[in-house]
Parts: sequence; structure tokens; C-alpha cells
Amino acid sequence: MSDKINRIVLAFSGGLDTSVILKWLQQTYQCEVVTFTADLGQGEELEPARAKARLTGVKEEHIFIDDLREEFVKDYVFPMMRGNALYEGLYLLGTSIARPLIAKRQIEIAKKLGADAVSHGATGKGNDQVRFELGYYALQPDIKVIAPWREWDLTSRTKLIEFAEQHQIPIPRDKRGESPFSTDANMLHTSSEGKVLEDPWEETPDFVYSRTVNPEDAPDAPEYITVDFERGDGVAINGIAMSPATLLETLNDYGRKHGIGRLDLVENRFVGMKSRGMYETPGGTIYHLAHRGIEQITLDRGAAHLKDELAPKYAELIYNGFWFSPEREMLQAAIDHSQEKVTGTVRLKLYKGGVYVVGRKSPYTLYSEKVVTFEDDAGAYDQRDAEGFIKLNALRLRLLGRRDGL
Repeated sequence: MSDKINRIVLAFSGGLDTSVILKWLQQTYQCEVVTFTADLGQGEELEPARAKARLTGVKEEHIFIDDLREEFVKDYVFPMMRGNALYEGLYLLGTSIARPLIAKRQIEIAKKLGADAVSHGATGKGNDQVRFELGYYALQPDIKVIAPWREWDLTSRTKLIEFAEQHQIPIPRDKRGESPFSTDANMLHTSSEGKVLEDPWEETPDFVYSRTVNPEDAPDAPEYITVDFERGDGVAINGIAMSPATLLETLNDYGRKHGIGRLDLVENRFVGMKSRGMYETPGGTIYHLAHRGIEQITLDRGAAHLKDELAPKYAELIYNGFWFSPEREMLQAAIDHSQEKVTGTVRLKLYKGGVYVVGRKSPYTLYSEKVVTFEDDAGAYDQRDAEGFIKLNALRLRLLGRRDGL
């Protein structure tokens, strides 16, 4: 192995798993390992990852901790939200959408430093191994991918801890016991899976939730906010202009306060099994519904309905890890074209876990009160036209009825 690999770029969180992986890679491949830690707004202190990497012998110039929050929201979350992507009709894809950006940055570092391999800490049962590796291969077809969980014999937490102790890898006290569930977090969401969540009949314990108050404990009075959109992207809250990341973080604060964005889901993983997870997407849930609200008055019926037909396929591509595929890019081009006039303001009511669109306005609105009114429309719409319209649409039904003797 050692003569084939000279340098590896590892996606490194600084936690127990990736700290063990770092040492294991150094030993197994007898080569230099570069660590990359992405700040995607997960709300954790990232400098300890630098200290962990130093402790394991990584050179200072080979420790990368990059703030990718603005790029994450602007170039990944917002484009996905333009497509109203919901996997299996419910999941806002918080973990899925983060993986292509991490893969992209890893490959950039690998190219910069002349590394010939990349590595990640995803297990062999989950979707993330697929998402990371599809991203790697799409961006650097001949890269060597090392997935330790598919290679080593450290098949339990006990063995991981034993390995860490043998190699003087610090182990936080809370990691020595059996973790009650696993989590992944970024600015868009927090996901929790495993252990106490594995029985889909049992309700999620309250201690699992970390980003939202219990809706029952949320304020007893509703709160109203507005979100401004330009060409399908959020640009302001309550009239105050914000960068993409700041806007999402602000919506997260509203969502936390009002208990918004909890989802208990049994989903179909790409690798074939069903998995039960609990997702918290406070700001993303508000944003998704606000975006749909502004589309209601700015998108033509044909465009809106076609988008709704494309959305499940688009969401599935992201969930399965095909962000860099030509079919996702083709769908994105169509989606982005549809957003040219999706500009305006949505007013929302937030109350005890619920988000309600209560107002929308746009300089490009297709809604005409003059046409739709029940009062005198002064000739804007001739109701007599409906008779021929209905008869033409009923023609095939009448022919079928005559044939069948009705």
C-alpha cells in the first residue's frame, strides 16, 4: 500500500471516529495525511480539530479549516430550494446537500497539494459514502478513495476506544459510553439516527431535539415576519437585506423559538434499507414555505405544475449523491429559468410549530383581482366562454359514455 499512496486528504471533524481514522491512515498507508474541516454552520467550535490534527503529527500547513457557510447557502442550499426539493415528499435534504461541497473542497485541496487519495469517515451502511465518493469521482475521475469503515477491523465503539487509547488519542468523557444516537449538523439542519431512534413505533425522546423548543412550550402568541425574494432567492427579512447565510441563520432563530421544522421520518436509503431518522430544519422549513408562497403568484400554472413534476426527481438526485451529474445540472437550468420573475414579499405567521403563509405580493404577480372577483368584473372575463371550454373537455368523456351505453 505504502508505495502507491503518497498523500491523503481526510474529511476530518476531530471527533472520535475521524481522529482514529487519521491515525489509522498514517499507520496503514505510511504516508502524509492532510486534514480538512468544513465550517458549514454546525454550531461547534472547530479549533479543537486543529489541535487534534497537530497532536497526531499533521503539519500546520496541512491542516485546513475552511469557513464555507456563505458558499454552502448561496451555491447549494438556495439552488436546491429554488427547486422545492423534498425527498419522499417530506425531507428537506439537509445532510445530502452538504456532501457535494465537502467533496468539492477536498478535491481542490488534493489538487493543490498533489495528493493522490481522499478519505472520509462514512460507514458502509449509509448514504454518505455514496454522496462523498460520487462527488470525488465526478471532480477527479482517477482519484483514489479510501473508506476505512469498509477496510479495517475496528467494527465496534469498544475497538475504536481501545485503538485511541493505544495511540494516545484523547477521548472525550461523553464518548466512552454508548452514544444514545448519532447526529450530523450544519446550518440547514440537524439529523439524528440510530440507537434510541431505531424502533419506528417509539416516539422520539425529547432529549434528542437540539435546535427547536418543544412546540408545546413555544410562545402563546403568533409572530409575523416577511421574507423578500429576488429571482427565487431570499434577500431580506422584515425589509432588512441579508447575505444568504445570515438570512438562513436568522430564520433558524425564528424556527427555534417557535418549535418549527421537526420531522420524524422512515426513509428509503439509496443503499437499499429503510432508516428512521429525526430531522430538525427550523429556518429551512420557513424558507421552503415562503418560497412556495411567492411562487404561487409569480409562476404560470404550466411552469408551476411542471416544476412540481420535476421536484421528486430533482430531490432524489440530490439525496442519492448526483449533485455533479449532467441530469441534475439540466434540471437546475430549467428550475433557474423558472425563477426569473419569482420576486416579491411573503408574509408568514409562526405559531407553535406551524408556518402559515398569510400574505404575498410581487411586481410580477399573475394574480388579477379584477379577473377573479365574484363582483362585477367590468368585462374582464366572459363567463359564457366557459360553456364551450367545458364541452370540448367533456367530448371524449361523452364519446366513452355513448359507446358504453350510459
